[in-house]
Amino acid sequence: MGARIGIDVGGTFTDFILTRDDAPPLLHKVLSTPGDPSIAVVTGLAELAAMVEPARSVDAFAASIETIVHGTTVATNATLTGTGARSALLTTEGVRDALEMRRGIREEQYDNTYTNVKPLVPRHLRAGIKGRLDRGGREIVPLDLDGIDAAIAEFQREGVEAVSICFMHSYANAAHEAAAADRVRAAMPDAFLTVSSTLLPSIRFYERVSTTALNSYVGPKLNRYVEQLVRRLAGTGFRGTLLIMQSNGGVMAPEVARSSPALTLLSGPAGGPVAGLFYAKALGADRAITTDMGGTSFEASAAVGAPLQVSDGEIARHKIALPMLDIHTIGAGGGSIGWLDPGGMLRMGPQSAGADPGPACYQKGGTLPASTDANLVLGYLDPDYFAGGRMRLSVAAAREAIRRHIAEPMGLSIEDAAAGMFRVVCNNMAQGVREVTIKRGWDPREFPFVAAGGAGPIHSCQICNELEIPLQIVPRESSVLCAMGMLLSDLQHDFVRTFVSTLATLDWSRLGALVDAMIAEGEQQLEAEGISQSRRRYAVRLDCRYVKQYHEVGVDVSREAIASRDAAAVAAGLHREHNRLYGYSLEHENAPVEIINIRVQATGAVDKPRHPEEDWCDDDASAAIKGRRDAYVPEDGAFRSVAVYDGHKLRFGQRISGPAIVEEVTTAIVLTAGWDAIVDRYGSLVLYCKDREDLIASVSRSRRTEAKAWEAAA
Repeated sequence: MGARIGIDVGGTFTDFILTRDDAPPLLHKVLSTPGDPSIAVVTGLAELAAMVEPARSVDAFAASIETIVHGTTVATNATLTGTGARSALLTTEGVRDALEMRRGIREEQYDNTYTNVKPLVPRHLRAGIKGRLDRGGREIVPLDLDGIDAAIAEFQREGVEAVSICFMHSYANAAHEAAAADRVRAAMPDAFLTVSSTLLPSIRFYERVSTTALNSYVGPKLNRYVEQLVRRLAGTGFRGTLLIMQSNGGVMAPEVARSSPALTLLSGPAGGPVAGLFYAKALGADRAITTDMGGTSFEASAAVGAPLQVSDGEIARHKIALPMLDIHTIGAGGGSIGWLDPGGMLRMGPQSAGADPGPACYQKGGTLPASTDANLVLGYLDPDYFAGGRMRLSVAAAREAIRRHIAEPMGLSIEDAAAGMFRVVCNNMAQGVREVTIKRGWDPREFPFVAAGGAGPIHSCQICNELEIPLQIVPRESSVLCAMGMLLSDLQHDFVRTFVSTLATLDWSRLGALVDAMIAEGEQQLEAEGISQSRRRYAVRLDCRYVKQYHEVGVDVSREAIASRDAAAVAAGLHREHNRLYGYSLEHENAPVEIINIRVQATGAVDKPRHPEEDWCDDDASAAIKGRRDAYVPEDGAFRSVAVYDGHKLRFGQRISGPAIVEEVTTAIVLTAGWDAIVDRYGSLVLYCKDREDLIASVSRSRRTEAKAWEAAA
């Protein structure tokens, strides 16, 4: 297998990882270029080429790359900043205000000043069209084609770039939407068009219209970006395969991304849970909490056997009902700005200094104190070794920003103010982890904690202290974990069909036929992508609920259970999952069970990079010590002289006792007083509470025994 590159475009940095069979992974970061993210991509490729072989041309390097897997934040940023396309909506007469009314539930019930989110389509561009289907798909009122033509004419006068079509009950009969789509394509061939019955043929009108509108809103911008990216990559000499990361943890061809851009709304962070589970399996674990703290945001997710998914997410308060990984994002990164609220309480973020001007210590014009400034004052960062020495940080500028905006107003010393900033941002991140564990029915103490992102391992011990998590993994590739996860991801496509029936009255033949039809769609998609039959697999999930409940629960069901008409297996799955999520089930009450949707996930396995293993070394890490410096120890509430290790010199089996700092080119790892660490055979640092030596048995036993355990886990 040839060279493969994972690229994750973030708000502050664009991350790269290059894997080759004959060399360890090569990590690299460049500052992002928000105006045109593809510029940073090409810049990073040129710098990678120089790192691999200075005398070799960029064209020759690019030509040697077999695959590039790319995560993009273009759709995400367009939604967050409200800079998507000028969009219009064709919908059923009488419901054009559904985008504005939403579910009719106040998100903040006791805040009288809380305003509704601004709809993605303004009211005058939402056209209600006569025509009606009932819930079974039978036509009640014929579609008003003249009304559609009149609406299209108005859209053209208004300079509309994207059109969404979403009629009531189109999941049961797509004929009305198809007829409207034909007219839009004929009159507005250059407009981006989304048809709900193609994108999301499932029940619940608001979720469907919101998802359809989101897809159109981000469509033109993502299309332009993918065109720019393909053109720039071709200009470098790249002739390999380009894949785009999607929100469900799989990858897709650029053509799929361009037709369904809403699939990329979590494109960047989605690689993290995939990679986190990979490193957890190296320790024999089947689950992991994966976190990624970058310059702007903090993402948390959980995986049990596989990364956990949801089909009812939100972005910028807009509902999206496409399957996506259960990733919780908050504004907590290295650039998160410290500020005092009207009550004088210290806050961190969500506003961020980003890459430009950046934290005050960057000396690029930023004057507000950021998380990175606090970390520098606390001794966690070496001002002369940030980004491997490519960027010098100013301690004086960091101290002045903290003094002026935090310390003096609160009557604190600069050091105490910095320690407060550190604690607050760690507490914020701990709360983010609770969102994907405790609120989903999982105990975080039972999960290895995978710390990633350039800033993540600085804060991970304090986060784990807060959550009582005893085991952490800091992968060698932690600073580019999402990019690494992209190279470990398979092609993946999700299909959904609404199918409402109680188990007692279930038409098993029709259920099986629908599953077979959805699998056939997956076969067609994977065939077009060149995936051999032996590498295709399909998973079936039924959205179930107790009759008269409002929310449903996803239940994994085998195809064999459907073929054998095993209603008991479906009911048992609902009872089990409902009990885990909510602490009870209605199994003993014999409550009737209802199916709402059928979901099929088609997966096409792709080649993965090999992960080089290291030879066992003794446990003495003293040769990697590069010096000592004063750093703040949270458990002591004071500064202590701690050993500083060169992370690139650590070898398999070597141990470190906290408090200590491990420095690498792209990150720093802070071990507080309650933690020790050992290096595993992949070069990852495994951190464990000082009284939990049992947690690292799989690392410390002989290499041969460990290898067998890994093969079984994989």
